[in-house]
Amino acid sequence: MGIDLNEFQALDLWHRAIVSSVQIDAPDLSARQMALLLSVYLNPPPHTVRGLSQFLKVSKPAITRAINRLSELGMVRRKIDDNDRRSVLIQRTVKGSVFLREFGELIVNAGNQENQADPSGLPPKY
Repeated sequence: MGIDLNEFQALDLWHRAIVSSVQIDAPDLSARQMALLLSVYLNPPPHTVRGLSQFLKVSKPAITRAINRLSELGMVRRKIDDNDRRSVLIQRTVKGSVFLREFGELIVNAGNQENQADPSGLPPKY
């Protein structure tokens, strides 16, 4: 499934989706937190701090901080691995699933809006 967008159109799409997210008062996630959340939801489990750290190429302490924030928001939860009590699994939650489904809808809606970028390919003026 390819989408034919130039860089300005892609940025315009992302901008419209983010603005919509801000307007509905969705949780304010950093790029790292969003990348981690999407990794947990779009890739099959199990998910560990070590695995997420390797996948995202981010330190384990940075992953832990992102998980802490997402846990506070109820978007992921920690569970002790029954097979290795030293390992903690990062699991999906209903709240996280709902958030990502709604965010996905924002992106789809932004994509369905008439392109705000200038036909010349230049970004819109504000």
